[in-house]
Amino acid sequence: MSLLTRLRTKRAALAFIFVTAVLDIVAMGIIIPVLPQLIVDFVGSNAEAGWINGVFVALWAGMQFLCSPVIGSLSDQYGRRPVILISCAGLSIDYVLMAMAPNLWWLALGRIIAGVTSSSFTTIYAYMADITAPERRARAYGLIGAAFSGGFVLGPVLGGFLGEFGPRVPFWFAAGLSGVAFLYGLLVLPESLPADKRMRFSWRRANPVGALILLRRHSELSGLAVVNFLLYFAHHVFSAVFVLYAALRFGWGPKEVGLLLAMVGVLDMAVQGSLTGQVVSRLGDRATMILGLAGGTVGVALMGWAPSAWVFIAAMLPNALWGLAMPTLQSLMTRRVGDDEQGQLQGANMSVASIAGVASPLFFGWIYASSTGGDFGGLARLAAGLGDWAAPLVGALYDPGLAFYVAAGILGLAALIGWRVARRAEREESVIA
Repeated sequence: MSLLTRLRTKRAALAFIFVTAVLDIVAMGIIIPVLPQLIVDFVGSNAEAGWINGVFVALWAGMQFLCSPVIGSLSDQYGRRPVILISCAGLSIDYVLMAMAPNLWWLALGRIIAGVTSSSFTTIYAYMADITAPERRARAYGLIGAAFSGGFVLGPVLGGFLGEFGPRVPFWFAAGLSGVAFLYGLLVLPESLPADKRMRFSWRRANPVGALILLRRHSELSGLAVVNFLLYFAHHVFSAVFVLYAALRFGWGPKEVGLLLAMVGVLDMAVQGSLTGQVVSRLGDRATMILGLAGGTVGVALMGWAPSAWVFIAAMLPNALWGLAMPTLQSLMTRRVGDDEQGQLQGANMSVASIAGVASPLFFGWIYASSTGGDFGGLARLAAGLGDWAAPLVGALYDPGLAFYVAAGILGLAALIGWRVARRAEREESVIA
């Protein structure tokens, strides 16, 4: 293959990954403003919808936990292209199912199928590792993040406005977008993994526990996996309670939430698409990752405290720096495995994220439901019985922003662990050099 042909193939690959990521995330973003409201329509209660939405997110993440290492290992043997195409087709079918769901059980089935098909995002990261030099991966992952953010700019806005015509209309539109992504990939997507670099499929590596063994190979890889877990755990405060919190606190409907999420997407796209490469070139991966986690800590805490809608909106500015953390964390981890294990690494990372995704929505859904009317398993009643001195504790427990305060604390812990682990890894690399 000539140099010119290889360059054209690489450009086609990059264009497809970018466009498909945008289409898939637009489709996913479209349903964000309306899915919680659809749950409310079924159950009739904002607080009850909080924990049910948490259960749905946990179902989605649980399937990712089970399926991500399998899909990552399959892509290591059979290539990235077929995995990505099957996922796009599966997502389209799933959105049709959810659009027709007559009750919560059908919605739950739809979230399970979505968890299986969206597990191929591990393959997208592996694809980028195939075609990008190690020293340029942070920027490449930043571009993927920008594509995802671009999808979240358009998706929630479309979902919010389409939701005005009915909560099921956005699901039909999402099905069409995923179908377009499948057809586009079928026509233009080249394979990125050469036959001589493929690894035979093994259930030992493909099961969730087996995939996680890779993360134990180096102590710093395990430490970075902990940061990855905490980052995803904190992030699910948005998927679990954001829409319901905005409706309760500020009276916002799907259109207002969609516009706000679009603003978040614009900020994330700017950070990951333009700012990541510049900051990494000046500060390096480690400091950039810590800066991102610190910004997220401040932004999430401000969301929980916000006394007005304008303060809540302003909190999105420091929160946008969170976008610096993921691509640099991915870059630090991919340097520590070989080319034939990139798919397995991404599958293991997605398994870690999925473990967080199972536990976190349930956790934050419980916190939200309890802080807006529950009893925290008797804890609030116990505190109230202790006398007037315990009144501040009771007040803190019944603050609707409590879930955001907890998420901010988790992000702060991730920043501390990340700083220590990445510093130790850099010292070991300098000694070896």
